[in-house]
Amino acid sequence: MSLQTTPGQTKSGSGSGTITTKDGTRIFYKDWGTGQPIVFHHGWPLSSDDWDAQMLFFLSKGYRVVAHDRRGHGRSSQTDTGNEMDTYAADVAELVAHLDLKDAIHVGHSTGGGEVARYVAKYGSGGRVAKAVLIGAVPPIMVKTPANPGGLPIEVFDGFRAALAANRAQFFHDVPAGPFYGFNRPGAQVSDGVIDNWWRQGMMGGAKAHYDCIKAFSETDFTEDLKAIDVPVLVMHGDDDQIVPIADSALISIKLLKKGELKVYKGFPHGMATTRADVINADLLAFFKA
Repeated sequence: MSLQTTPGQTKSGSGSGTITTKDGTRIFYKDWGTGQPIVFHHGWPLSSDDWDAQMLFFLSKGYRVVAHDRRGHGRSSQTDTGNEMDTYAADVAELVAHLDLKDAIHVGHSTGGGEVARYVAKYGSGGRVAKAVLIGAVPPIMVKTPANPGGLPIEVFDGFRAALAANRAQFFHDVPAGPFYGFNRPGAQVSDGVIDNWWRQGMMGGAKAHYDCIKAFSETDFTEDLKAIDVPVLVMHGDDDQIVPIADSALISIKLLKKGELKVYKGFPHGMATTRADVINADLLAFFKA
């Protein structure tokens, strides 16, 4: 079922729809079920479809599951402005207010983990947020700086930008076929369907937004956001994550969180919520119920 909605309207029924933000951007979202809300924040350059395995599982467990396509991604407007973390978080705040979500659990993967950190730190008071989860997430900061000597050199992200500008379609095949899911590792069980679905989601979005988002996920410093979060946070990371190396992300983030819990998954890749959904979903459920 598809619902066209605008700010201020009352949502009738569940399914999917769009909101229009203050700057005129259309944000597509899915909203299924009833019960305590779980809001899923996807990674770059994907869409809410990347959470299929989690949406179906937690819907079956009696939760209300919500996921949106970040601006410039998926079925949302292909924006050429606002493709940075403050606006991403503000978009989420508008969606949460529109759906009147309270006591919600926010779950973010990769870039979505940065979005969760910024949203919860800035907008999570007043009973809106109960818990948060960071999965293979980019905080506190990915790029190498004097304050973050263990980060990745800026040349890595310049390479991403060059590859996207030169041949986005090929780049969006090479990433999932290789490091994203660990399909480049010896003995990996490669799924052509998973690769094709990553490519499909990526190519739905806008090239300008995807280009800009590389800076957003790599250069945004979430240190103060992590320090400000006062709800329980589960940090989940694979120790074979080739996209967001664990040493400069989860292992630092956990030290900055007031109420953090760290779970490290031996041999798991960046896209572990897809390739090992059985393990990740079970651990998420235990955290939600704790």
